[in-house]
Amino acid sequence: MSALKNRTPSSLRTALGNRVVIADGAMGTMLQAANPSLADFQGFEGCNEILNVTRPDLVSSVHRQYFEAGVDAVETNTFGANLANLGEYGIPERIYELAESGARIARTVADSFSTPDAPRWVLGSLGPGTKLPTLGHVTYQELRDAYAIAARGLIDGGSDALLIETTQDLLQAKAAVNGARIAIDECDRDVVLIAQVTVETTGTMLLGSEVGAALTTLAALGVDLVGMNCATGPAEMSEHLRTLSKSAPIGISVMPNAGLPILKDGGAYYPLSPSELADALSDFVDNYGVGLIGGCCGTTPEHLAAVVTRIKNRSLSTRTITIEPGASSLYQFVPFRQDRTYLAIGERTNANGSKAFRDALNRDDWQACVDIAKDQIREGAHMLDLSVDYVGRDGVRDMTELAQRFATATTLPIVLDSTEPEVIRAGLEHLGGRCVINSVNYEDGAGPNSRFARIMPIAKEHGAA
Repeated sequence: MSALKNRTPSSLRTALGNRVVIADGAMGTMLQAANPSLADFQGFEGCNEILNVTRPDLVSSVHRQYFEAGVDAVETNTFGANLANLGEYGIPERIYELAESGARIARTVADSFSTPDAPRWVLGSLGPGTKLPTLGHVTYQELRDAYAIAARGLIDGGSDALLIETTQDLLQAKAAVNGARIAIDECDRDVVLIAQVTVETTGTMLLGSEVGAALTTLAALGVDLVGMNCATGPAEMSEHLRTLSKSAPIGISVMPNAGLPILKDGGAYYPLSPSELADALSDFVDNYGVGLIGGCCGTTPEHLAAVVTRIKNRSLSTRTITIEPGASSLYQFVPFRQDRTYLAIGERTNANGSKAFRDALNRDDWQACVDIAKDQIREGAHMLDLSVDYVGRDGVRDMTELAQRFATATTLPIVLDSTEPEVIRAGLEHLGGRCVINSVNYEDGAGPNSRFARIMPIAKEHGAA
């Protein structure tokens, strides 16, 4: 891991580069066990983040219990301090307030446990919300800007890292990373950026993304660690962590549930004992080189105390990493180098190269355009070239219409083929995977107002190749 340019590396970044860092466990169930009253929620029952301002003592107590168990870091009580969750309560304007107060509470407790030789850290939690941009529930820009507000609050409150967690949609992850990056770039200190995805028992994320697609997307966005949390226990995560261990060019984190939940006495019961969780995380550290560990649903201070006993101050295990450059769709990773053939890019979804596609575009027949793309998938293409640049057409509108459809209707990475920066931006803001940008050239020079200069920041924001 490398420090952000021109900033002194934080003690957390230094620790993550040398040893295993242990984070806390579940927050929500701990708060529920404290039995807050209806009055504590100020009419927003179930919104745990409100307790940051009404009952900071309860939130502090949870942090304290985890630090007493021996953990190195705690997550802020801000999982739901986001656009979608607070929007459902009608208070989206309180994102910054609740994020900042949650971080400040955790910072105060962490400082009370810190010593010069053993600093304690705060991980600012950025949850996924309930709106999936890939499915059109919210726009990329709306989500990114809201995450930037939450991230500012977390940083201002004293977070050492921003933890994007329980990610279910790669476009949502991209918005969260870039919102966090905006806030980090505005501050004057080093803040570690971590992104964790949630893989269901089906073996993919909620929208069908494989771990390889998630890794390709997130690594290209410049996060410091990539990992997994929630949905399943350690057993179900093992093979996916093996993939990350072999392929991730950055550090790895994992925060599993205490096993798969079992319905018992009208509620969810998590069966994994503290010693079993400690055994599993110890194996992950030894076998997969995981550097940041903790727990998610069903884990308690007792679970983390067992983890601390087993793993405290353990050095990072060495990983053998094979980096394979490539692109990804929402669903899958595709390497640029093919073992038995050349990389085949389907060109029939190009308005300048296919009359059938151009005619469908001119009729606004979006389904016909999608059908042409699917034909190329069946014929063995590895990626799809998408170009809507055609005289008399509104390229931004056309790209928006098609990119949002291609995102879920096709399984292959998209090559965005345009010389217009805003057309490329429109495509990238609707595609969750790692795209390739085509037709970038120096025809109008490389000055600050050239197309090249305007496209490069867009490519960087979205991690495009």
